[in-house]
Parts: sequence; structure tokens; C-alpha cells
Amino acid sequence: MLRRSLVTACVVVPGVLSAQQPTVSDSIHPHGDTLTHAIELQEITVTAAPTRREDPQAVITVTPTVISRTPATDAWDLVRQTAGVEVHLQGQGPGFAPTVSVRGFSSDHSTDMALWVDGVPINEPVNGHAEGYNDWNVLMPGAIEQMEVIKGPSNAKYGNFAMAGAVNVRTIDRMHGIQGSVEAGSYGRVDANFLGGFDQAHWGGALALRYQRDGGWRPNSEYEVGQGNLRYVRDLSPSVTLDAGVGVHLTDWASPGYITADQFAAGQYDTVANTTDGGFKRRGQERVSLRVLANPNLLWRTTAYATQGRWQLYLTIPPEGGAGEGSGGQTEEEDTRYGLGLTSALTWALSRGQVTAGVEGRYDHSDYEKYFTTDRARDSVDTDLAAQQVSGGAFAQADLDPIPHLRVSIGGRYDALGTSTTPVGGLEVSDSKGIFSPKLGALVHLKHLVSLYANVSRGFRQTDGVIRDPSLPFITEWAYEAGTKLDGKKWNASVALFRADVSNEQSFDPITAVSTSGGQSRRQGVDLDLRIQPSPALGLTTAWTFTDAKYQQLITEDGDTLSGARIFNTARYVGTAAIDITPPKTTVFLRLATNVVGPYTPFDLPGVELPAYALVHLTGGIRFGSLLLQAGVRNLFDQKYPELRAGDFVSPGQPISGFGTVRYVW
Repeated sequence: MLRRSLVTACVVVPGVLSAQQPTVSDSIHPHGDTLTHAIELQEITVTAAPTRREDPQAVITVTPTVISRTPATDAWDLVRQTAGVEVHLQGQGPGFAPTVSVRGFSSDHSTDMALWVDGVPINEPVNGHAEGYNDWNVLMPGAIEQMEVIKGPSNAKYGNFAMAGAVNVRTIDRMHGIQGSVEAGSYGRVDANFLGGFDQAHWGGALALRYQRDGGWRPNSEYEVGQGNLRYVRDLSPSVTLDAGVGVHLTDWASPGYITADQFAAGQYDTVANTTDGGFKRRGQERVSLRVLANPNLLWRTTAYATQGRWQLYLTIPPEGGAGEGSGGQTEEEDTRYGLGLTSALTWALSRGQVTAGVEGRYDHSDYEKYFTTDRARDSVDTDLAAQQVSGGAFAQADLDPIPHLRVSIGGRYDALGTSTTPVGGLEVSDSKGIFSPKLGALVHLKHLVSLYANVSRGFRQTDGVIRDPSLPFITEWAYEAGTKLDGKKWNASVALFRADVSNEQSFDPITAVSTSGGQSRRQGVDLDLRIQPSPALGLTTAWTFTDAKYQQLITEDGDTLSGARIFNTARYVGTAAIDITPPKTTVFLRLATNVVGPYTPFDLPGVELPAYALVHLTGGIRFGSLLLQAGVRNLFDQKYPELRAGDFVSPGQPISGFGTVRYVW
């Protein structure tokens, strides 16, 4: 069924998706003795523009080479292994989004992180499961040109859901030739990819297709994924460029459910909560962008997009208290949605900097249903409603170099959101609200080596549950960051101190679906990033975050006081390290990497800390002309670890697994 749906979608969906034409730089790059330089007005989509090294903010960049050499199980595992980001997989299928924790923000289903792909937002407003539901599995690794993890809310281009930061993904928009690959691995895993395109003087394009099947390492955990991404870029005139495309994501899965903490300790991973648990997801997006260079110093960029999606989930939740979940029985959730959006901005290039001012608007409609079921047969209705949200924002950002070694960033945005919800047989309830988010930063570049920077910014996201009660207030934060960036000829590094003070804090248990709101919290710590390339044959990278995250004032619905307790599901430290070896005058490469998760407090267990763990991964390959042979092992030493724990229930981590890939380029 999934194979037939993928072929149909690739044939009947017209259109093309917008993006940009980024110049991908090397990971080791000094930025010279001065910040003053000619401004390159090359990005087509304003929200997808790459972050510059001289901007006063912390960014981790992941390149296609690193992506291709990482033995990841999915897009979430890819980010965890390459960007030093804490990820807790839920283990219930590729459409059931895991939890990402960045700088202590650990909202369920990653709703504290804004994800944008080629300028299209992925977070889903008015989602009954989690407001801002953020499924990174829509990412297609083989089609990624570059991925940035922007830490903190300091960028004025991103509004709702960007409290912890944003992930900005740019896909390949043009290429020469054709390449195909087939990967086979443990537990019946098969991953087939096709990538082809053309690149002429004034036009180009790329088509990426993917089919993946995995038998699952636990019983009742098999799944299929089909993806397609089509891009087309054309210069309509010397000053006008059109960029368009379409993306399709289809998946079906079975869910094994959670196990008890005692079963996890005993290594009893074969327990299945309900063999009828599972679900499917269908998602499509279309987009078109237009870039007009009015004169050498004035650029206008506009992007319009549409999204469609349907998601259905059957899951048996362990018997704990919860809002419809946690009953010990099976529930069904279904979300059918569509949306439209537009972003438009003008950028002025000045003699010492540039100024960008723009607007964005978005409309999302959702039909959300939830039922109590027995083996997928509906017993009773929990929720049945239709909701919609209209949002609009105006943003401005000025990056100025008043003197050769000083960059000042002044910006902000105002966002207004209007939400309405209508239960079946009930009356419409609606509410609207607005918020202003200033963004200020400065960077001082000292000759040859060091840059010092600082920023202060405000971030926000809409609270979980707004689909039922539109009057719920925003969760807000004031974020502060100070750091240094160091650039040598064969290395670069950065160190950042950060702090975030959060109001209307919300804690959400992913298993029981109980949320606690209205408190305050504080997150503070340090980010470290180091990249060294002592020779063309050797590269070393590492990225770490050390976090002290605590609730300042928070009382649960049961009356328990969490004030002073560590924030759930946030590790004291998390990091990655990798060694890349490419011997000279050979076509061989080797990558040895590790990702580390420090002690953390699981959901609903204040005062308890799980021990730290580290996973080691190994990848190697050899090229024979146009043929590449690659093999890898994930979790090389078969480390036993919990992906997610809430109360006495666990989603266990995948044991040692291997893969082999054959790739050919025509």
C-alpha cells in the first residue's frame, strides 16, 4: 500500500518547492581580520538563508559528507550523532515524533524547537497531541545540502516554537548526473535512494526519491517510509529567479509499546503492549519562491507554500493517570490538516552591513479526533473537534559593522495569533493574543583569531492544549548568551555561556499525557564546539552542552511541588565527538564517533537521576571509480540504555546494529 501511494504521489502532485542557492563553505574557515566585506545577496528564501560565522549566535553546521558517513537509524538519530543534541526516541514508529532537548528545553515531541525545511515550517499548530508537534522524520537525509542547529531564540526570522532554537535545513536544488544507493542492515533494514538532476547556466533541478523498510529490532515494530523531493530553479531574467518544488512523505508503522522499568533492567524487550498498535502518516508540501534583485543593493524575496497532512495513531499506554491516555487501554488519535503560508522580505545592502525587514502569515486548519478503542474498534469518543489558527508576524533585523571589527545586530518581531475551536455539537470558542520579541547582539572581532559576542533575546511558544482552550497564554523566555569564536588556519572553536528565564513553564509527560503549567524555571550552562583539521587526511570534531536546568516554581495538578527540582528529561551534559580519517592518495575513509548523554531526571520521578551512557559508532568505506562501498556499525559496544523513561515505564534503546551500502554515480 505504501509503495503504491508513493508512486501515485510522485506522479500526480504538481508544483515545485522553493529554496536557495547556498555557497557551502568548508567547516574550517577563518573569517579574516575584518568584518567589513561585500554582502552577497544570493539566498532565494529568507527563512532558509544560512547563518554566517560572524553573526553573534551559536550555530552547529552539519554537512552532506558527515550525514552520509553517520550510521543513524533515522533523522533524529542523525542530529543526535552529529550536532551534540540530546534526543529521546519514543520508539513507537517513524510518525510518532521523539523528544529533542536543547539547552534544557525538553518539551514532548520537540515543540520547543522550530524546524524549517527550505523555508517551510514543519511544526504543527492546533495539534491535539502536542501544540507545535514537530516530526523530523519528514527530513530526507540524502537530499540535504546543509543543516544548521541554531541555539537560542536570537534570530528574528523564527517566531513561534523557537524557544530552544531552530533547525534550518536546505535541500539540494541542482546537481549534475545521477546517483543511486541501496543500504541493507540489521533487523531486515533496506534503504534505497535515487538522486538525479541537472545544472545549466540559468536553470537547474534535482529529484530525490527514497524507499525504506525496517523489520524493527523489537517485536511489532516494523515500518515503511516513502519520500520524494523535487526542486527546480530558473533565472527568469538577470535580476529575477524562480525557485519551486514539492515534497512528499508517507509512512506506515507498527508500535511495540512501552515496557516496565523492571523489564528493562532484566533485558526483557520482547513484550508487546498490543499487536494492533501502530499508525500511518501522509504529508505533502508545495512551495514557490521568487527572488528579485531590484538593484545591486536591494533584494526582495517572497515564498508561498501549502501543506497537507493526515496522521493516525493507535497506542496502548501503561495504566497511569492521564488525560485520556494512561488508562491501560488503547486509544486512537487522528489529525487531518491543511495549511497555507507566505513570507516576504526586503534586504538592503549597506556599505557596512545589511538590513532585512519582512512579514509572514500562516493559516492552519486541523480536524482532531480521539477515541477509546479495543483492537482498533472504537468504544467511545474522547475528543472530536475542528480548530484553526491564523498567525501573522512582522520582523526586522539590522546587521551593522560601524567599525571594521565590530558587528551589531538589532532586531525583533511582533507575532499575533488567533485560534478558534469548535467541538462537534458544541459552540465555537476563540481567542487571540500577540507578543513582541526583541533581539539584540554584538560581536567584536579581534585580529587573526578571536571574536567575542553577546546577545539577549525573547522567545515564545504557544502552550499545549490551546486546541481545546484558545485563551491559554504563551510560554515565554528571556535568553542571554555570551561567548567567543576562535578561528585558526586548521581549526575553529566556540564557547558560549547561556541562561534562559522561563515564565508560564509547562511540563508534559509523554506517556500519561498530563501537563503542568504556570510555573517558572531557569536554564543555564555552557556550549563547547571544536573542529580541527591538522591535515587533509585527518579531521576531529566535538560539540558539548553542560546544563543546569531547574524549576524555580512549579506545582503539579496533584499538588506536588517541583520547585528546585531538575527539569525532567534534561541531561546534565550531552555531547558528540568524531574522528574522520581519509588517508592520502587513497579512496578509503573511516569515521569513529560517539554520542554521550549525562545523568538526567526522567518524567514524573523528581529526585531520581538515571546514569550517564555513551554510544560508539564506526563507519568505513572505499571508492572504486564511480562505485562506493560503505559499511558501518551503530552502538558498537552494544550499550544498554533507555531512550525515554516516564515514571516506571521505558522505551529501550536499540542494541548493536550494522549496515552496508552500495552507491553508484553515473
